[in-house]
Amino acid sequence: REGRFDTSTQKAKFNIAVAEPLKLKQGQLMMMTIRSHDQFNTTIYGLDDRYRGIYHERRVILMNRQDMTRLGLQESDVVDLVNNDDGVERIAHSFLVVPYAIPKGCTATYFPETNVLVSINSVADKSNTPVSKLVIITIRKKGGAGN
Repeated sequence: REGRFDTSTQKAKFNIAVAEPLKLKQGQLMMMTIRSHDQFNTTIYGLDDRYRGIYHERRVILMNRQDMTRLGLQESDVVDLVNNDDGVERIAHSFLVVPYAIPKGCTATYFPETNVLVSINSVADKSNTPVSKLVIITIRKKGGAGN
């Protein structure tokens, strides 16, 4: 706060993190897990998320409208979320599609409802914590082929 830095130059040192662009395959989306307004870590106090305008429900997937259209989905469709990391199929069943202002190719779901999709083999390099902000998924509409 005082503008003093314990470095040889007495100036702040910054680094630049270079991220590799993620290339999703046809039909894949990137999912991140989030917490709701009425949640503290894994303790869920209610089913309302006033931050995002979602009430009485937690099994939702927030999606960009263009992705919904591309995948033939409409608001409130019931879908299964699928991850195939390491050749293991993981499924989170029965989520409601919610249109949301999120970048194309990205989705968001509540934690811990989609923990089943996070591979224990997909971890951050330094902390070794599960990578729950970068889970590659596909979506299966309930009642479709194979369901």
